[in-house]
Amino acid sequence: MPVLPGDDPAALAAAARQLAAGELLAFPTETVYGLGARADDDAAVARIFAAKGRPADHPLIVHVAGLDQAARFAASLPEPARRLAAAFWPGPVTVIVPRAAGVGAAAAGGQDSIGLRCPAHPVALALLRAAAALGVAGVAGPSANRFGRVSPTSAAHVVQEFGDALWVLDGGDCTVGIESTIVDCSRGRPVLLRPGVLTRAQLEAALGEPLQAADAAAPRASGTLASHYAPRARVRLWAPDALAWALHDGKECPPALAVYSRQTAAERPGLRWQPQPDEPAAVAHDLFAVLRRFDDEGAAEIWVELPPDEPAWEGVRDRLRRAAA
Repeated sequence: MPVLPGDDPAALAAAARQLAAGELLAFPTETVYGLGARADDDAAVARIFAAKGRPADHPLIVHVAGLDQAARFAASLPEPARRLAAAFWPGPVTVIVPRAAGVGAAAAGGQDSIGLRCPAHPVALALLRAAAALGVAGVAGPSANRFGRVSPTSAAHVVQEFGDALWVLDGGDCTVGIESTIVDCSRGRPVLLRPGVLTRAQLEAALGEPLQAADAAAPRASGTLASHYAPRARVRLWAPDALAWALHDGKECPPALAVYSRQTAAERPGLRWQPQPDEPAAVAHDLFAVLRRFDDEGAAEIWVELPPDEPAWEGVRDRLRRAAA
């Protein structure tokens, strides 16, 4: 199947027809590449679960071009969801709202709530609008990778996952690099289910109220399983002092070791080192691509220096903990 240039109107039109026909298509967003199917067709959505090897009760995020499309899937749009959409859409925040009856059941993993997001990528928005003109209400789009593995941030990563079995709309490298923040707005008070690049302070400023912690009654949401975003290599997380000692002592260093750290790793046979930036946005942008490259280079273990335990790093630390679980 072809890799289509996202800036080509003919390619966009062909991609929209692919979705309208109930087929799968990988498409870019600012966060990661999504594996898309029309969200108003449960049979089409079932193809996503089959292609990824994803449990059918693990819900997907539905991508929409704006609040008008969101209303097609929502029984209601609570005020916290409207405030977040007003502040950050198009952008990397997903709101979970009560689901409208009779639509999106497969995308919602069978729940009475559904996650909605308007992506801030020009190719994704153009695709959503072109598909809407063909009757597609919205596009379900989890990350375009096998279930539980490292998310793709380029068209080449998608091809690595699925080969030539999938149409891929190429929009270049993703600018954000980790998945969207998810906020449950379906039960009154807003609850943070998955952090992203937006900080709690930014979200709470838009909401006008504090975010609550997830509880046992929270709806299931994408990317919140204990183990997720994992490369083939074993990932170990290190506090800076402990990593410095391990690298200096060398006794714990396995063969085919890769290190992603702010501190320099001394050269030794079989060791690959990638410097970790000081800014959280830069690490978020690079993280999945670095993990994939280490896998491709044959690393047996990947050691990662944990970033600071500070609010700006919450999304990155979340992805690292799950990758290492």
